[in-house]
Amino acid sequence: MVFSETRLEQARAFLRDNPISPPDTASPRATLESFRFIMGEVSTLWLNVRKSYEDGTNVFLTEDQKDQLVMLEALMEKAERTLDLSEIPETSRNRAGIELALQLQEILDRIPPIDLEAVPGETAGTFRTPHKADNLPEFWTIPGTSLKLARQTEGERRGHYLFSDDSVKRIPDDYAVVSELPLRADRGEDLFAYYIYTPGNLIAPRWYELLSGGPTWLHSQFADQAYWQWAAFILLIGMYLAGASLYVRWRRWRAVSVSERARVLQAILQPVVLIAGAMSFRYLCEDQINITGTPLQVVSTATTAIVWTATSWLVYRSLEVIFVWFLQAPTQSRPSLDASLMRTGFRVGSLAISLMVLGYGATKIGIPIYGVIAGLGVGGLAIALAAQPTIENLIGGIILYADRMVRVGEYCEFDGLSGTVEAIGIRSTRIRALDRTLITISNADLAKRKIVNYSHRDKFHFRHKIGLRYETSPEAIKTVLMEITAYLELHEKVAAEPLRVRLVSFDDYAQTIDIFAYVTASDTDEFLETQQDLLFEVHEIVIRCGSDFAFPSSTIYLGKDSGLPEANLLEGKMEQDRSGHRAA
Repeated sequence: MVFSETRLEQARAFLRDNPISPPDTASPRATLESFRFIMGEVSTLWLNVRKSYEDGTNVFLTEDQKDQLVMLEALMEKAERTLDLSEIPETSRNRAGIELALQLQEILDRIPPIDLEAVPGETAGTFRTPHKADNLPEFWTIPGTSLKLARQTEGERRGHYLFSDDSVKRIPDDYAVVSELPLRADRGEDLFAYYIYTPGNLIAPRWYELLSGGPTWLHSQFADQAYWQWAAFILLIGMYLAGASLYVRWRRWRAVSVSERARVLQAILQPVVLIAGAMSFRYLCEDQINITGTPLQVVSTATTAIVWTATSWLVYRSLEVIFVWFLQAPTQSRPSLDASLMRTGFRVGSLAISLMVLGYGATKIGIPIYGVIAGLGVGGLAIALAAQPTIENLIGGIILYADRMVRVGEYCEFDGLSGTVEAIGIRSTRIRALDRTLITISNADLAKRKIVNYSHRDKFHFRHKIGLRYETSPEAIKTVLMEITAYLELHEKVAAEPLRVRLVSFDDYAQTIDIFAYVTASDTDEFLETQQDLLFEVHEIVIRCGSDFAFPSSTIYLGKDSGLPEANLLEGKMEQDRSGHRAA
């Protein structure tokens, strides 16, 4: 395949002026010519940069050499765009595309020359949009090979010709077959072999000189990797496993902070460490050891899955930090904040966002987003059916909040059980009883019960009946009534209405006074303290007014029995005699 000098210079100028322009793939010929020309420029530029670096004494690449590598990578990306890489996971597509382009170039260099005039379509560089009038075939196969250029039927490259996905899958096998054949084009060394068996990114670093001078068996190959690469890869895995073990031990030995803010901040450390470890492992494998082929795809897929899973975890933990810091902010009014409701809402929202991030990450390893959504929908339906009681309890908890039946910190009573609500979770509510035992009841069950919430009282009922001794005179009783009424009316915590102090009954051993009022208090403790003061004052008023409290008692009257009257005795004797005569 030969290009004229004029076209060569024009193409080079076009590449320099348009480094990110797509290759011409309007026809099989345009695609083939574009690939060969681009890879020719890649080889020339690559060899020049290598020679410049190896002939120099600098440890790292110069700025000019780095710029040339950027241009080299841009050209490689152009060459990759002539291949249909849709079947390769996105996470490893870039590195796999470089390998496939280099292998394809070596294959084309070792097969008989291709007669470009026999290839359908116009020459490369026209960038003509393909249409039906061109009468181009749906695909064209390179003679003597199974490499096929096929028209794309969907996607943004629809109508353009790319090396088909079937051909892309066969490139490694075809390269393995022809790699032992002599080059038909004078291109020097096998760049693919240099690329996969040397460390670094395209250019081997200085430390490789020490390795290249080592034993020859280190450079023997097995499964497309050199022995030294396998050894370094296994050593790297061992180091990471040891580091993970030490980190887990450190987490277990580390003291747990009593501060919730400190705990949630420390919880963020785990996904951050996981992300940093996975990304550094991938960097060392790709850019230093230069693992390629199938091991590279496994490493790329595994690390990408770890990174996106940890990112989803990090998002969840970060939202939890926001919630905790908002909840504990000094300016936040705690009495008006329902901590458990917000915690549940944040957990549900955080979980939903984390699942979205995880679903997006799944697309990076080759799982289609629509498949992920469908899978989540079907899986969610299955989970909903299997976890129906849990969902019922979740809805029950929402009902508890919506109807404001109980809230955290409130004292309530239901079905003979009473206590203070400690937490309302997704599934159950925990109540601390007066004897300090913990009562756990499902939200759905609690929402159906009759709940008496004492914490919702705006006032506390102060009602007592006191019994005065019967020796107390009416005047003293009236004085007691007036003084108790006056005291309650002047008390700042006793409501003005309703308020009454009345003599209500004469009982067996006391004259009963009913005291009826309401006490304004924020909680039960404050009410009990106020009630105690009121009762002490009532006691003093009763004593001061010359009376006292009655206690259960009875009065016994003693008398002598004088017998029946005399007239009654005589009448009874005469009645007895008459009864005797009738009987005779």
